[in-house]
Amino acid sequence: MSATLQNINWTKLQNGSDIRGVALPGIPDEPVNLTPDIAETLGKSFVRWLSETLNKPATDLTISLGRDSRLSGPDLMAATTSAISSLGCRVYDFGLASTPAMFMSTVSPDFNCDGAIMLTASHLPFNRNGFKFFTGEGGLGKPDISAILKFAADQDFPEPAEGGTIETRDFMGVYAEGLVKLVREGVNHPQQFEQPLKGLHIIVDAGNGAGGFYCDRVLKPLGADTTGSQFLDPDGTFPNHVPNPENEAAMAAISQAVLAQKADFGIIFDTDVDRGAAVDPQGQELNRNRLIALISAVVLKEHPGSTIVTDSITSEGLTTFIEQDLNGVHHRFKRGYKNVINEAIRLNNEGQESWLAIETSGHGAMKENYFLDDGAYLITKLLVELAKLKLEGKALSNLIANLQEPEESAELRLKIGVEDFKAYGNQVIEALSQFAESHDGWQVVPKNYEGVRVSCQSPEEQGWFLLRLSLHDPVIPLNIESNVEGGVSQIAKTLLGFLKQFDKLDLSAFQS
Repeated sequence: MSATLQNINWTKLQNGSDIRGVALPGIPDEPVNLTPDIAETLGKSFVRWLSETLNKPATDLTISLGRDSRLSGPDLMAATTSAISSLGCRVYDFGLASTPAMFMSTVSPDFNCDGAIMLTASHLPFNRNGFKFFTGEGGLGKPDISAILKFAADQDFPEPAEGGTIETRDFMGVYAEGLVKLVREGVNHPQQFEQPLKGLHIIVDAGNGAGGFYCDRVLKPLGADTTGSQFLDPDGTFPNHVPNPENEAAMAAISQAVLAQKADFGIIFDTDVDRGAAVDPQGQELNRNRLIALISAVVLKEHPGSTIVTDSITSEGLTTFIEQDLNGVHHRFKRGYKNVINEAIRLNNEGQESWLAIETSGHGAMKENYFLDDGAYLITKLLVELAKLKLEGKALSNLIANLQEPEESAELRLKIGVEDFKAYGNQVIEALSQFAESHDGWQVVPKNYEGVRVSCQSPEEQGWFLLRLSLHDPVIPLNIESNVEGGVSQIAKTLLGFLKQFDKLDLSAFQS
């Protein structure tokens, strides 16, 4: 083992169910820890894990690899493919790809890959990169990533073997054809079956990530006018805006494009297309609670009474909309897209039907699509509905006309200044829970799965807040919403007074 690899802290590369690291120099205090050498080791370690998990020799494995548009992608991918093929595996090089497509290659009858790797760091800065791993069972979980990193640290992988190959294949075309078929069959247009989106003006903003394919390989074959689509070309410097549907500048860019072009619909993806959001003809953002409400309306029309699993920071108005307007069940769970997906799978296994798991971040997964968080699939389901409603002379926004949205909302991130931040954070949450029980007008919300959620019912507050521990960072995020003007500041004022007793909390976020 080289001296460089001996000094690597492999566990630091784990980010939940992903591997993430700094792949390029240039940002102070961020030393590079994801080099081609390290990528080689990670590729071999995945082969070791996959061979053991499937009880299949490395020489019988077929593994596909794809990447997003990051500058470090080609070098890391070349190193990884070479390393995997050196162990006797067949490797499919898909080139620029989306994360959901990489999973689909494991269930495609034409490709039938044993495993897949996507090189991406989602919306993180240009100098980062990472690995997502898949089998036909879905994305790997945290324990699987830990096992792969242990193999890497121990240099524990199969011996080199003859017969390994690297083949360049076009899978994005196959994946896009599946989405085209979904729209044609879903709309079943009586006059223009092949081009059910003809007469619709739809704009795509790919943020210079991997989502540009959606314009040329999905929308155009379906007859849509895509004039005004922007930032479709892959560029790992991300020169126009962060490719992230949660980013204000990104959403402003697609909203402005829709208004300028007088388009019927706008679509925006994150870098690797596992998240998406949309914009209506008035330039109104269809993300977060609105996106959840919209796809819930579609799902509950197809599967009446189903349970919709969301993360913990969704609004009270969304619960009312799902349960009273759509006659579904809203199951508010934890933050983290894997948490939400796994909870929906658990409910189904226990006999409680759930067809949708979705986070406010835009990660949405459907039972009909392997519970894969696929931004392109989610948006495609909305396009089916858009085209069907057009035939009836209606608009997509009609589906969420009754959604009650908060008057005000805010998210504050309170940093914790101690090493054992989880213990300290839990101490804060427990104390706040006890305080809320005795505070006039406040009530701790039952059936809450992380942190403490409190309903604030005094006339000047009329809202709620959630204080929880961050999944990975020494931070306590605080979400506050209110249905009355000034309600957020009123709730925040009481919280600030209470939290001042915790001297290891940075409360400066309350001043911004």
